[in-house]
Amino acid sequence: MSHEESTNDNYLRSADAQALRKSSVAHVRTATEDDAEHLAELAQQTFVEAFGADNSPENMQEYCASHFSQAIQLNEINDPQRLTMLATHEGQLIGFVQLRFGAAPACVVADNPAEIQRLYVLAQWHGRGVAHDLMRTALQRIEQQHHDVAWLGVWEHNPRAIAFYQKYNFQPVGEHKFQLGDDPQRDVIMSLVMNTTIKN
Repeated sequence: MSHEESTNDNYLRSADAQALRKSSVAHVRTATEDDAEHLAELAQQTFVEAFGADNSPENMQEYCASHFSQAIQLNEINDPQRLTMLATHEGQLIGFVQLRFGAAPACVVADNPAEIQRLYVLAQWHGRGVAHDLMRTALQRIEQQHHDVAWLGVWEHNPRAIAFYQKYNFQPVGEHKFQLGDDPQRDVIMSLVMNTTIKN
């Protein structure tokens, strides 16, 4: 995270991250209704891979059931206030990013915000540039739709993800509670002021 759209490298300041782009193995495309079943499976698998070792099986199962069912993914794919994009390799889903438009917490100062709600890649594809392809595509879509700020929430105990977002110049601006089953957790809110033009 190759895809069909040109990308804006202004967001990417890390030499290591730019090197990853050259070795990218993914194609990024917009999800359709036909993807809902496989997206639900991918979302559950990647969420468990990311957080299963640090949380109870009961809380993980409850969260996956209430957020990543096929029906929920179908609704989100069809929601005009959301955009789901998939990373594929040889036709197989290996990662995804989901955007949500319009709403933001008070700590995010924006006229027209866009949230990077989820960005996950299968563990076996970590370090292959897939996450960077997804992030660059997401930021370009956000900018093309004239959103002035991108924001996201990331678990405070996920330093790898925080470091990844910092490569794109996201900065911490606040925090909010993330409820995982019966466990209230703290997410760091990070935001990025978008450029006014796309530089290809």
